[in-house]
Amino acid sequence: MWVIANPAAGRRNSAAAFELIAKQLAGASAEFHLTERGGDEKALAERALAEGVRTIIVVGGDGTCSNIASVLVRARSDCALGVVPAGTGNDFAKTLGVRNMPIAKIAQLVSTGSRTRIDVGLADGRYFINSCGFGFDASVLEATTQVKFFKGDALYIYAALKQLLTYRGLPITVDRTSAEAANDILMVTVSNGPFLGGAFHIAPEASVLDGKLDVCVVRDANVLQRVRVFASAFRGTHGQLPSVQTFRAGRLTLSFPSPPAIELDGELCQAQSSDVLIECVPRALNVIAAPNATL
Repeated sequence: MWVIANPAAGRRNSAAAFELIAKQLAGASAEFHLTERGGDEKALAERALAEGVRTIIVVGGDGTCSNIASVLVRARSDCALGVVPAGTGNDFAKTLGVRNMPIAKIAQLVSTGSRTRIDVGLADGRYFINSCGFGFDASVLEATTQVKFFKGDALYIYAALKQLLTYRGLPITVDRTSAEAANDILMVTVSNGPFLGGAFHIAPEASVLDGKLDVCVVRDANVLQRVRVFASAFRGTHGQLPSVQTFRAGRLTLSFPSPPAIELDGELCQAQSSDVLIECVPRALNVIAAPNATL
């Protein structure tokens, strides 16, 4: 077993979590590794696989989990991924049922818990474990980097509220077949798991076991209607609003006037093309989930 920790996760709140899990696993056959810069986790995961490691425990957020998961998926490895949540949103940890689990319980889970193979998504050639988003979603993520005085769910909520007042919609076409979806769109999210930004139940019916991705298209609207969508997304009832369209797909293409910014598991990247292919890769990742997790 390897434990890989990102000390910068959660605005540097992961150090305490790393110390606790290290103490809990002190008697186990485990190695402990800290990243020093962005991307180190990928190299460490590759080393772990080369050395025959069967379990990797991530102490960090969704971005660190996603980067390590991508290595495991590309290698078609049976190595299992476990999570000690120490990031900002911790959406993937929530899906696995460990977001609020005491670290002592997580240590017991990763030592004795059963493994489950789950779906992952692939967007523009990059794997994601939780979600990818376009338009407003990507803009909110970029805005969080300018906020210094909030952490956790409050950070996303504050940034989103500011963007609700100023963000301008995009012309986005879904699969080139929906004239309605070619109008100005506030946001498109494509979800493997149910949660987004920690606090938002963006895809309440999503399952990481069904071989499908849950798509949410929000048409642009005035500020009042935007606030209604925002408030409803906390409860997962936004799909009932007339400005929101939801559906499931194993594969879809989103088309933009130019290559868009993508929110990918809580990290921002730039698409290579104005046409972004997104698809589900069924049962591609081995994970350790809590017994009561709703996968």
